[in-house]
Amino acid sequence: MIAVQNVSKSFALFRNPAERVRHLLPGGRAVHEFQALRSISLRVENGEVVALIGPNGSGKSTLLQIVCGVLQPTTGRVLCAGRITGLLELGAGFNPDFTGRENVFVSAEVMGLSRRQIEARFADIAAFAEIGEFIDRPVREYSSGMYLRLAFSTAIHVDPDILVVDEALAVGDAVFSARCVRKFEQFRMAGKTVLLVSHDLGLVKRLASRAVFLVNGETRFVGAASDAVNRYVGFVLEQRPEGAAGPREPTTTFRHGDGASRIVDVAITDRFDRKCGVFEAGDRLRVQVHAEVKRDVDNPVVGLLIRNRIGIDVYGTNTRVEGIQIGPLRAGTMLHVCFDLDCAFARNEYTVTVATQYQDGMSQDWVDDVASFKVINNVEIAGVVHVPTVIQYSIRQLADAKEAQSE
Repeated sequence: MIAVQNVSKSFALFRNPAERVRHLLPGGRAVHEFQALRSISLRVENGEVVALIGPNGSGKSTLLQIVCGVLQPTTGRVLCAGRITGLLELGAGFNPDFTGRENVFVSAEVMGLSRRQIEARFADIAAFAEIGEFIDRPVREYSSGMYLRLAFSTAIHVDPDILVVDEALAVGDAVFSARCVRKFEQFRMAGKTVLLVSHDLGLVKRLASRAVFLVNGETRFVGAASDAVNRYVGFVLEQRPEGAAGPREPTTTFRHGDGASRIVDVAITDRFDRKCGVFEAGDRLRVQVHAEVKRDVDNPVVGLLIRNRIGIDVYGTNTRVEGIQIGPLRAGTMLHVCFDLDCAFARNEYTVTVATQYQDGMSQDWVDDVASFKVINNVEIAGVVHVPTVIQYSIRQLADAKEAQSE
């Protein structure tokens, strides 16, 4: 369990060495202070995975360092029940002249394991990292990927009660990343507490039950991971282009945009334009978007995004991607765009997000999860799409094996 109670963190900033010296004198104060965190409160229970998301500089890594005890808060406190392991700077304690094996033993001992425990887990650590014969070579000979994989494998096999992770899943190729994700899911099922930072929003939706959206050291939203991701995406899309005068406040709803056009209706129908909420795999699915143009716009883009019930993006497209030029539209115009697609999705429930945008991707109107539909499928398949597959096979009797049996 992790309890973050009204935590704030500020750093003294100095313009020159003289200011730093005056700050160290009795009664000295910093001329400038940077407020990295402002009154953050959060509780992560056993068996819960909570993600911190937000733009760079929002205080995510600072909060993780405070939870791990690397930094002390300026005000507030953090309570942790259980042994904690932090994956903040992977391999920071590795000695480049030691072999991989030696570094595993040193690092694991620092994390609290006895030598006997490390020996019992070493085979698993080496197998997970896939270093091969390089495990007995100095780590200065490793590639950066090998180095980080070994550090990651060592850290997660310490078997902590609390795991704190800062972008540690970007340490290898797709195969290794998938293995890491499965390990985190095992942690969750085992009742471990996990607090992580990641810019991979799909991963956040998959792993986290809740997420915290931070901006400028402040909590903007705490709730379901998919809701937090929606708000973060809205914040990113709401930012003014570089050079625009003045900042724009991030949205606090599921709807955002500058209002040049506004979506007034979204309908999901079958191919005969009958409203429908249930489809069979292979059916024709139609998403109809009606938007009112509020201000003159040139060649707007209309798009849709389909997500599954846990918020993972499954499919998305728009008029620009499909090569459709809508052209200039005057205020007062009604725009109707129809998306026809084959329902090639696995059995699940899905939501539809629609948007009107400029050519550069800035939003005129973005509406998250505005409609939903369900796919039924009698075929048991894994994944999120149903790809018709043809399987061929042949059976051949081996003559040599048959003769051997007869003898």
